[in-house]
Amino acid sequence: MFALYESNSDSFTVPNLEVKSQILSLESTIQELPLQDFLIESSYFGKDVAPVFEANPLLSGVILLDQQGKFVGMISRRLFFERMGSRYGMEMFYKRPIEALYRFSQIDISILPGNTLIVEAAQKSLHRRPELLYDPIVVEVETNVYKLLDVHQLLVAQSKIHELTSSLLQKQTQAKAIQTEKMASLGRMVAEVAHEIRNPVNCIWNNLIFLCSYLEEISKLLSTYDEISEPSPIISQIKEQIEYDSLQEELAETTQGIRFGSEQLLKIVNSLRNFSHMDESQKKPADIHECIDSSLLILNNRLKYGIKVIKNYCTNLPLVSCYSGQLSQVFMNLISNSIDALNEKSAEIEISNWQPEIKITTEIIVGKGYDWVSIRMADNGLGIPLEIQDKIFENFFTTKPVGKGTGMGLAISHQIINEKHGGKLQLKSLPGKGTEFEIILPIF
Repeated sequence: MFALYESNSDSFTVPNLEVKSQILSLESTIQELPLQDFLIESSYFGKDVAPVFEANPLLSGVILLDQQGKFVGMISRRLFFERMGSRYGMEMFYKRPIEALYRFSQIDISILPGNTLIVEAAQKSLHRRPELLYDPIVVEVETNVYKLLDVHQLLVAQSKIHELTSSLLQKQTQAKAIQTEKMASLGRMVAEVAHEIRNPVNCIWNNLIFLCSYLEEISKLLSTYDEISEPSPIISQIKEQIEYDSLQEELAETTQGIRFGSEQLLKIVNSLRNFSHMDESQKKPADIHECIDSSLLILNNRLKYGIKVIKNYCTNLPLVSCYSGQLSQVFMNLISNSIDALNEKSAEIEISNWQPEIKITTEIIVGKGYDWVSIRMADNGLGIPLEIQDKIFENFFTTKPVGKGTGMGLAISHQIINEKHGGKLQLKSLPGKGTEFEIILPIF
């Protein structure tokens, strides 16, 4: 600490004001920067301070203390020499207590906590009056412990952080472009594959209808033949060998199973086609419920392990003008996150009679100019901690382990809803209780 307790200036020690390079981050605070702690009791004279300023060109100011060591104020280097060089300044302040200069000047002092972000401190510094622009900032590093921050050091640090921000933004933009191109390429590939699968599936489905009809007619013919013809020992033996009665029952069940499988396969192919519309150039009317069901169908393999899906669909929901493929991507991201949260809670906490659930609710919100559609997707998982809820839509922010999350899903979803559709994507979460995402879209 640099303190004055004698009025003889020859006893002053020249402070070490060497500027050291700092390793900064976007979250760096002003207490991490080089700070000056030239302290003097306010009862000492101006002539005691002048030699120190003259011997230390980098010294930006002096902190004034009372006799009990409590903070009184601050005098900047600029103000000190401005007052001393003014008319009658030497007579008024040189041989009088430095407190007189401070009281006479009525100084506006900027005092900031040590944990203030560098970027925030720079903004506050630049918003001061022009004559105070380069005066140092008083930093309260601890309770009743004050130091000075040279504004030049602050602006240099802000410049470095600006470079870091630009570099990070460039990397994020590049990663986002790669992700967008990846999704677009995936959408085109899925569309092509779905188109190729759809043709043979349609062939199977259409021929299956005729096959079921033919089998029913053949069964009817055989039954009629049994009724009008005399029993034959050979036919009876063959019926016994092939278990004819059971065969008739199983044949109906088999054809019904094939019909169900073909129908499901056709739904999956159609869902993939809807999901693959990532490069749509124009909005088109779409059934929101169909988009949600398509997403659920694609994720069915992850949902079938004990997760209950509850649908509270609005019965009169109109078609919504949208990019259906992009909306399906949002639904996929949100449902997938809910599945991860439920699986995580199931693995970490043993709760008896706990049923993992995903509740999907749609409704119409009546507005002044036009109506809105609300889609709420809620789970009863672990929830999201309060301290990170503000960051949940930021690029590359993820709560998942390394390798299991890119940090882009919710960021892209937020962009699709807010920017592409003019809607809102909102979060409500209670730690330990669950999370709800609400999508609000305009109905034009």
